[in-house]
Amino acid sequence: MERRVVIIGAGISGLVACKYVIEFGFNPIVFEVDDGVGGLWRHTMESTKLQNNKQMFQFMDFPWPPSVKEDNPSHKQVLDYVNSYAEHFSLIPYIRFNSKVIDIDYVGGESSEEMKSWELWGGNGRPFCSKGTWHIAVQHTKNLSIEVHEAEFVVLCIGKYSGFPNIPEFPPGKGPEVFNGKVMHSMDYSNLDNDTAAELVKGKRVTIIGSLKSGLDLAAECANVNGMKHPCTIIQRTAHWFLPDFNFWGIIAGFLYFNRFAELLVHKPGESFLLGLVATLLSPLRWGISRLVETTLKWKLPLKKYGMVPNHSFLEDLSTCLFGVYPDNFFDKLKEGSILIKESQSFGFCKEGVIIDGEAKPLESDIVFFATGYKGDQKIKNIFKSPVFQKYIIGHATSTVPLYRQIIHPRIPQLAIIGYAEGPSNIFASEMKSLWLAHFLDGNIELPSIREMEKDVKLWEDNLKLYGGRYYWKICIAHCAIWYHDQLCKDMKHNPRRKKGLFSELFEPYGHTDYASLTRK
Repeated sequence: MERRVVIIGAGISGLVACKYVIEFGFNPIVFEVDDGVGGLWRHTMESTKLQNNKQMFQFMDFPWPPSVKEDNPSHKQVLDYVNSYAEHFSLIPYIRFNSKVIDIDYVGGESSEEMKSWELWGGNGRPFCSKGTWHIAVQHTKNLSIEVHEAEFVVLCIGKYSGFPNIPEFPPGKGPEVFNGKVMHSMDYSNLDNDTAAELVKGKRVTIIGSLKSGLDLAAECANVNGMKHPCTIIQRTAHWFLPDFNFWGIIAGFLYFNRFAELLVHKPGESFLLGLVATLLSPLRWGISRLVETTLKWKLPLKKYGMVPNHSFLEDLSTCLFGVYPDNFFDKLKEGSILIKESQSFGFCKEGVIIDGEAKPLESDIVFFATGYKGDQKIKNIFKSPVFQKYIIGHATSTVPLYRQIIHPRIPQLAIIGYAEGPSNIFASEMKSLWLAHFLDGNIELPSIREMEKDVKLWEDNLKLYGGRYYWKICIAHCAIWYHDQLCKDMKHNPRRKKGLFSELFEPYGHTDYASLTRK
């Protein structure tokens, strides 16, 4: 039987997936809609730079070049680094650029009813021995021609922070259609070149809906262009915890949250009774650590002055990967008045601008930006031609995208998803998943039954809801990343204990260097 593998997307996840399946003897084809690698890093704002220290954001077997001195490289330096990785491992010949995947369709396999009766994934639990093949409809973005390619296995590496913006819904007469100015999503702004973006906001009254990372970055860029003459206003619905920087604070977070002892303080999916008891008994310590971080940040930063104190714990933002780093000189811009923050749980549009809670007059605006995130689940759903598979992806309104090991959907055969679940370092998270996938494709990992996989998926979903609150759907495993990587290591028949000595194993932060030896097949 043929073992053709297609990878969709040449961002970081697509590149590492390509690299590892090649190392395990496969000859993949990678379809990429852009004319170069890098994914989201090709479409960022001018001010965007790496959030965490570069030592925490690097490939396991390809360090940053000595020429990059900065601890937090710019988006251009990150893109150059990713390009160097692709060139170093000779991945470019496998990539077909300017190739947009319209949809994928599973053809020639069992009927939907037969698939529902499967006890094992794909009917036999193996990646290649099913009857069906995937048909991938690909459109060339230059000449708009469409070709259909076939493959026995598809790897989706399309991310969830692009392509499908989350636009709020409004009652009739209260939406953007009544506004005389311009309305854009932050995604569209990020796609502009630097000069065009600066010219767009120059001399304009800018309002930004949303106060997560993209909203703060956009506000900082507008403030750099317009200063105090035309302040940029952020409409904040929910405040979140951000760090002043990730160099000093990242080290602290590593010792407080990213080691084995820290994970003893939280419940983990599938844990034993003893580990569950330990987590329960140590919960006051977990609460105390979170309170310590919160108190320190409130002491260090003027959060109360500007109405930026969150109503939830730092652990909740950590558990949903919503914490970030403030843009450079952000509080100086607040102090001088080039950035204003207004809190409002609801808003609407009028002819002059934005209507917000507690304001008698509308907030007059020329441009309104939605920094309201993306619908990543819809993006994955829409790539499937089959309504049955679309339903499998979305599931219930209160469910996450159900993935075993955050990679395999129990009900969709011959397909894997890399890069949807998040972690403290997305390069490292994607590499570990890609390594697991390469082992699976090579026949080295045996999947449990579909029923057992679905039980495991439910355990993870319940755990995400426990620590992620209303943002559980982001599928971030930062609070128990070591536990998760232990499972991947065991599946690959590697020792999950990666450090030397009991003290190091318990208290030193875990990172990509601890797993670097796994990259050697």
